[in-house]
Amino acid sequence: MPFWVLIFLIALLIAIFLGYTMLRGRRGTGPTAAYDLRVYREQLAGVDKDLARGVIAKADAERVRTEISRRILAADAQMRNEDKGTGPSRLVTIIAFLAMAAVLVGGGLAMYRQLGAAGFPDMPLSVRLEMAEDLRENRPSQAEAEGIATPLQTPPLDESYATLLNRLRETVAERPDDLQGHTLLAQHETNAGNFKAGYEAQTRVIELSGDDASAQAYSDQAEMMILAAGGYVSPEAEAALRQALERNQRLGPARYYWGQMLAQTGRPDMAYRVWVETLNDAPAGAPWANAIRSQIDELAFRAGVFNTPDFSAASGPSQDDVNAAAEMSPEERQEMIRGMVDGLSDRLATEGGTPEEWARLIAALGVLGEGQRAIKIRNEAKEVFAGNAEALEMIDAAALQAGIAQ
Repeated sequence: MPFWVLIFLIALLIAIFLGYTMLRGRRGTGPTAAYDLRVYREQLAGVDKDLARGVIAKADAERVRTEISRRILAADAQMRNEDKGTGPSRLVTIIAFLAMAAVLVGGGLAMYRQLGAAGFPDMPLSVRLEMAEDLRENRPSQAEAEGIATPLQTPPLDESYATLLNRLRETVAERPDDLQGHTLLAQHETNAGNFKAGYEAQTRVIELSGDDASAQAYSDQAEMMILAAGGYVSPEAEAALRQALERNQRLGPARYYWGQMLAQTGRPDMAYRVWVETLNDAPAGAPWANAIRSQIDELAFRAGVFNTPDFSAASGPSQDDVNAAAEMSPEERQEMIRGMVDGLSDRLATEGGTPEEWARLIAALGVLGEGQRAIKIRNEAKEVFAGNAEALEMIDAAALQAGIAQ
């Protein structure tokens, strides 16, 4: 059964139930005075029975009949007033029911058409994961992506710079094994907006470097490929990113583009986690961190995350903070540092953080002379990162720096 049919039936059933309640009114119970009348009549019949059996005297029976008769008259008058009540007429009730049914059924279908996916087949999580994996394995290559990418409109080069760039190209062509020449060529081709020529030169840099090729070299190669493809992360760019992250798992630019690749291949959930971890490790002012902040809200929506922390502000002190700190007295500066430490401590306690942040907090507490608090934070950090040898080594190093190593 299509999902929109199910929505229609549910809305219709709710409308019918509410309409039945509205039209039925108080038919089952009647006015309150009518119930009182039945009780009083039963009491009046009971008086006659008690008199016939000799339970009460005739004078008492007459007195009780008089009182019950008075109550019957009062109840009858009250019932007549209730019959003249100000409630809506049956026609008004029917019109209200039809309007409510139209809002429930029509509004439900309209909302589903706007927010849902009418006509789209059922898609369990396992099917979506298979589709994402298929998309990742069969996506266009670097060459195909470059062929359909919109060419970038770069400003014309300064004549002297263009002359130097042409001379560099000629020199590198004459010296195919010149590592420094290819490094410069990759940099300047990229600066000039020639991203394809840039990553080709960078590929040669990696070939000449051999096993000594750095994580940054592979990350730069991937970035040039992505720029050449108009922001698309091709399988070839993914392979370069993988090489970069194998050499340095915490390289910010590579992690940013890795998250972008996951988002493009149907895994925004994984991309969101990668970007959050990357932001937690980001130094103040990192350009790739600013790029993440500008996109992470949309990515969180796609990932189904609706309680995202506030990533709008960059971590770390600004230049104004640094300038203000230089003008403070030692006591004021110490108080400012204590406030920053307390803020970091509160955030780690509520939101968690990276091993670097825990280590930074431990070392800062040691500088402030709060040894007992540093010990407590160290023990808590060891519980959080139990089983993570690299993180525990970082925590121990911070504890040694704070003077609390056991």
